[in-house]
Amino acid sequence: MGFPGSVLDALRSSPGRTVFEQGDRSVSRGELLELIWRWANALREAGLGPGQGVAICTAVSPEAFAVHMGAHVLGCRVVGVRPGYAAGQLAHVLGMGVEALVVDRSTATPELLAAAGTIPVMPLEECAGERLPVEVTARPDGVAALNFTSGSTGRPKGCAITYRALGEHWAWQPRLWSPVARELAGAFERYMVFGTLASMVVMEFLALCVLGEGTAVIPEEDGRPLFPYAIERHGITGSIITVPRLHGMLEVLRDEPVDVGSLRGLMVSGSPLSPDRLAAAVRRLGPVVYQGYGQTEAGSISMLTPGDIARGPEGVLASVGRPHPRVEISLRDGEIHVRSPYLMAGYWADEAETRDTLRDGWLRTRDLGHLDEDGFLYLTGRTRDAIMVNAMVVYAGPIEVALARHPDVMEAYVVGAPDDRAGEAVHAFVVPVDGREPDREALRALVRAELGADSVPQTITTVSGVPVAASGKPDKAALLSDPTLLSDRSLRIRREH
Repeated sequence: MGFPGSVLDALRSSPGRTVFEQGDRSVSRGELLELIWRWANALREAGLGPGQGVAICTAVSPEAFAVHMGAHVLGCRVVGVRPGYAAGQLAHVLGMGVEALVVDRSTATPELLAAAGTIPVMPLEECAGERLPVEVTARPDGVAALNFTSGSTGRPKGCAITYRALGEHWAWQPRLWSPVARELAGAFERYMVFGTLASMVVMEFLALCVLGEGTAVIPEEDGRPLFPYAIERHGITGSIITVPRLHGMLEVLRDEPVDVGSLRGLMVSGSPLSPDRLAAAVRRLGPVVYQGYGQTEAGSISMLTPGDIARGPEGVLASVGRPHPRVEISLRDGEIHVRSPYLMAGYWADEAETRDTLRDGWLRTRDLGHLDEDGFLYLTGRTRDAIMVNAMVVYAGPIEVALARHPDVMEAYVVGAPDDRAGEAVHAFVVPVDGREPDREALRALVRAELGADSVPQTITTVSGVPVAASGKPDKAALLSDPTLLSDRSLRIRREH
């Protein structure tokens, strides 16, 4: 039983159980299976099959999940398109061997359709495929999905995940579930799913829910934060949450009597979480908080569980937990290298970057860290100029290049710093041409147009020059730590919320 066979078998085993709730609508496992067959047939009638690319850009819905699975039944390569891409990024992603694009009414923007060009567009609401089962034609070595990083050049890099890898995956294959995976599957009995199915993390935990006979709950917006209000409203037992959302949730719970007692598992991921903040979350929410560490290239690498927090060694809150049972870690000059059955096969159409990242079956994470004697992994830094904004990796280099294109900017330097709202925030320092004062809004618009909203600097500061470290390289950290530069008076820019 490989992938997507594991999903199909799970749906067949209990066809009457509810698998999705969305507003007043409930979708049974049998009905979801019919949706998958309809989309598999529709895609096949469109001439698609093994090895061909299907880009999917939709809101979260039962139909959206069915499109993903229907494409996998045929052995297609699913290209998940995230919201928020700039025009150039859309063109880059849709240029990765895409033969069809699936959209819904909420995502069919003029920018997306313009980037698609001559690629056939299939509206989610107009699927007319038959409900008859389709033979699974996925091939183990075929690429099942392209999951995207932001890319160190500002162009999203497609991490190619094979069908074999998903058949050996920690979440997608129940016969391989570790005790922690089974524990999480039980906790995600009612999984609040939101955001985008183009997210690897969202799909991993949706796998645990579906394969564990749970119900995925798609919450309706009511003007209040999903965390914690939707948890109370829908009796949510499990969800994933970014660090900024966790901060906001704890602030609400400090002042409002919202009942979140249904929670059994809350996975915090996407950006660093301080031990003090983690301890505060555990005190308020109880033994339900997990913390995960992973990368798009590697999937989930390690996990800190409530049991670890309760019984682990002193200082364990500063760790990112123990590696998954089938994940090996090698530390080489302090840099974390990872090997597992579900690593990416490589970056799509980027052999040079693949060779630099994958070596003899090991993946360079470009994160620094160490393991303690109990096997807990601690992160200590990064070898790249990467910043985690709203659980997305953005790189300083492309932002610096974009800012330096402005005619009033001679040099640009970008650094990241912890931020309660976004996990980490981008801060830019620009050296002006001939003492000019660059238009900050124009600079922000330039970055947004080229790299998307997550890369837009939260602050932009004009400086006469950058300090130089002993190595002779620019000391960007010194810019960020200089209180005279980060005063309200010197910034003269409003924060973007």
